[in-house]
Amino acid sequence: MDTNDMMVNTDNGGNVRVQSLFSCNILLVGFMGTGKSTISSYLVKALGVEEIDTDRLIEQREGRSIANIFETDGEAYFRRCETQLLVELQKRKNLIISCGGGMALQDENVRLMKETGKIVLLTARPETIYERVKDSRDRPLLNHNMNVEFIAGLLEKRRPKYLKAADIIIDTDGRDVSDICEELIEKVAGSTK
Repeated sequence: MDTNDMMVNTDNGGNVRVQSLFSCNILLVGFMGTGKSTISSYLVKALGVEEIDTDRLIEQREGRSIANIFETDGEAYFRRCETQLLVELQKRKNLIISCGGGMALQDENVRLMKETGKIVLLTARPETIYERVKDSRDRPLLNHNMNVEFIAGLLEKRRPKYLKAADIIIDTDGRDVSDICEELIEKVAGSTK
């Protein structure tokens, strides 16, 4: 089947026509806990395309966790790893790219992402994010600040950069994964016509 003109069945019985969806990559950005990995995994299964989770790929290449990278080499080193990965991904198409929460904060990364594909910002309220990440120990920026107030402050600080980077914005609060993905597919397909 040609991925430039295909039907995607949704869990609620609907169909979404995907036209020219994969003439570019889809890059999922947003604060940690907004659903990037969950949405990415669902889209990969639904569309039969390849997934790149930038955080996991950097961990594999470095042979250590992001928390360890932050602790040993610092955030600036990790951000350079992200930028280098984006340069490499520019050569590839038909990908769902789940980006780390800070990737869209650097202008160079945003430029590279826009050259690579459509940037989809996933959003959620601080309370929702807290509920999703509260048991995780893999969030270096939250490890000693795991509370709604800190999340709200950091989210508010990042919001202007996220909004500036986004081609498409989708709220994930209180929504079913299939509903979010259906909206995302419709918006990406509509924006590539």
